[in-house]
Amino acid sequence: MKKIISLVLVVMMCFCVFAGGRKETSTTTAVKVVPAEELVSKSLIDPVKDWAKYDAMVKQIKSETDYAKRTQLMHEAEDVLMANYCVVPLYYYNDIYMQKPYVSGLFANAFATKFFMYGKMSNGAKTLRINLASEPDYLDPALNSSVDGACLAANSFSGLYTYNAEGKTVPACAEGYNVSADGLTYTVTLKKGLKWSDGSALTAADFEYSWKRATAPETAADYEYMFSGFDGYDDGAINVKATNDTTLVFVLSAPCAYIEDLMAFPTFYPVCKAYVEANSTADQPGAWCTEAGFVSNGAYVCTEWKHDVSMTYKKNPYWFNADQVTIETLEFMLSADDTAIFAAYNAGNLDFADAVPTDEIAKLLADKNEEFHIVDELGTYYAAFNCKSKLFEGKTTAQAACMREAFSILIDREYICENIGQTGQVAANAFIPLGMADGNGGIFKSDATKEGYFDPYAINNDPKGTTDRARTLLAAAGYKFDAEGKLSAETPIEIEYLTNQSSGHIAVAESMQQDLAAVGIKMTIQVQDWNVFLQERKQGNFDFAREGWIADFNDPINMLEMWTTESGNNDCQYGR
Repeated sequence: MKKIISLVLVVMMCFCVFAGGRKETSTTTAVKVVPAEELVSKSLIDPVKDWAKYDAMVKQIKSETDYAKRTQLMHEAEDVLMANYCVVPLYYYNDIYMQKPYVSGLFANAFATKFFMYGKMSNGAKTLRINLASEPDYLDPALNSSVDGACLAANSFSGLYTYNAEGKTVPACAEGYNVSADGLTYTVTLKKGLKWSDGSALTAADFEYSWKRATAPETAADYEYMFSGFDGYDDGAINVKATNDTTLVFVLSAPCAYIEDLMAFPTFYPVCKAYVEANSTADQPGAWCTEAGFVSNGAYVCTEWKHDVSMTYKKNPYWFNADQVTIETLEFMLSADDTAIFAAYNAGNLDFADAVPTDEIAKLLADKNEEFHIVDELGTYYAAFNCKSKLFEGKTTAQAACMREAFSILIDREYICENIGQTGQVAANAFIPLGMADGNGGIFKSDATKEGYFDPYAINNDPKGTTDRARTLLAAAGYKFDAEGKLSAETPIEIEYLTNQSSGHIAVAESMQQDLAAVGIKMTIQVQDWNVFLQERKQGNFDFAREGWIADFNDPINMLEMWTTESGNNDCQYGR
């Protein structure tokens, strides 16, 4: 589209020359003003004052035992979420990475967690050199909410369940479980002889402690809400009990189709009570694992950590499956500079790189480079508005929604997918990704154009009509336009977009910046270091920001419950 616009401008300039340079007689572009309330969805509610209604919807979904009705309720909840346009979906994720041909046995699930413990190296090396990202935000499984942190957790901790190479849940610390006839009470039997990395015994009591710690207010875990389906959650004490060293009993408030996924999720991993309490403080519950040497229970243990430079993990001889681990050492390069990462990989200093510069992708595809891998994921790359941003001060709920919708429909998602993503990403027009199960034996949605909330290709298929609609939406919010169809000096929009360092993220930001300029919206781009960026989003210190969410398990509730008022992942600040 951007090339087409340039050609149109050239033609228009030529026409003006041949027309004798006729002066524009009007000073504003006529835009029909429609009341904002007539332009918004009937599902719209105030994202701050009325968000308790959304919270109640999620709670109802989690207690619903009729799975067909539950699916219907999830569609209705997504209608409410999307109606305010704070979430601006751009495309549905896939994952790309580089892997040397002498490396095999590594695998990932659909939720972007990488598993290195069963890797093999045919070149005789015992050390796997990896880049996942820059300095991790948290290594505490209860506090982590990033993909790179989840990867580190999956390789250094073990939950009751885990994933195999086919992406299926399988027992890890558990032997198995029994469930009561009503689907609420689970009795999990642990493997005998489990140990922590210091050689001490790991028992069911460690899981009880860890789960209760993850839900404790003083821990302030972003994923605390993952336990909201447990009996006792609303009263502040989840119903979980170790009845002996190898038996853990927990009770749910409603049957849960994805309980094994929860038992495989990092927030449900055990942590060593004695070590945690001896090395943490009240104001820093995650202090126990901010340096190398902390006690864990997975395939590897962190033995060296040069902050912002590198991490080293060594094989844990006490892991229950240690005899299957042939790679003795994992060395992590900590960097978000994808150009430097790619150079290190090509120089032979990395065996696995989870980032590829945008300007290298076309050549890798053209060369059919066998070291370049593309795998499917369940997730959505999106941008998000802070619903409490000063940008919306003085606007009604409907006017603010109209403003955000205007931003959304102006974005050329097709350009982003084809020229920045380049690996088959699909333009997104809903938050819940294509292909996700509906929890009732079907697929929640399978067609981006027919089942989403707007036509993601409209800005290309009908650029004039789409741009005119964007002006109508902005006019409904009180904005005026000049003779060129740009926002007038009387009612400008200037906004800052927050992103982290990455050639791809920055390229997406620049593309959106150009798209929004079509109607005179001025967007500046602020690039921050990863950990600062995470905290700024979490604390609501932004107007508009890059976001991405890869599902934690294959059920739409995971994409919906993160937006409840008290969720630690509610970056849009709904209900606050």
